[in-house]
Amino acid sequence: MASIDDATAAEWDNAWRMAEKNSKKLKKLDGEKFEFDEREPLFTPQEREELFNISPPKPDTAALRKDTPVFSGVLNYFPDAIRAVSQCSKAGNDQHNPDKPLHWDRSKSGDELDALTRHLLEAGTVDTDGIRHSTKVAWRALANLQKELEKAGETW
Repeated sequence: MASIDDATAAEWDNAWRMAEKNSKKLKKLDGEKFEFDEREPLFTPQEREELFNISPPKPDTAALRKDTPVFSGVLNYFPDAIRAVSQCSKAGNDQHNPDKPLHWDRSKSGDELDALTRHLLEAGTVDTDGIRHSTKVAWRALANLQKELEKAGETW
């Protein structure tokens, strides 16, 4: 972020979460002065990276939006495939997170390329849960791509 004024709601939430987590590491001296306990750093190196090296959001310009034809360039091409992947997402959520709202539990989804390859070997057939292996290949490919884009800072 170029300045504090550019922070998004998610960046503020992250900063607040980190501050709350580390507030116990502060010792209050008087009304407005604080002292850091030198024996214990306020932030770990990973926390510092997460908190202070926030990349700026991509510019949301009309030209960029127009150059990103999500409906006409993806959904319109593959409506049945997109529906199948959506059903696969719900089935996976029902299996791994029963009675919880639909969400991607990344802690249970870390081996995208291995899982993709296992399903690719069975392409053209249906898995024991009634979902096509090719559908699971597509889901894993999207999961892998999403993680790659996030890691590279190429998110919207």
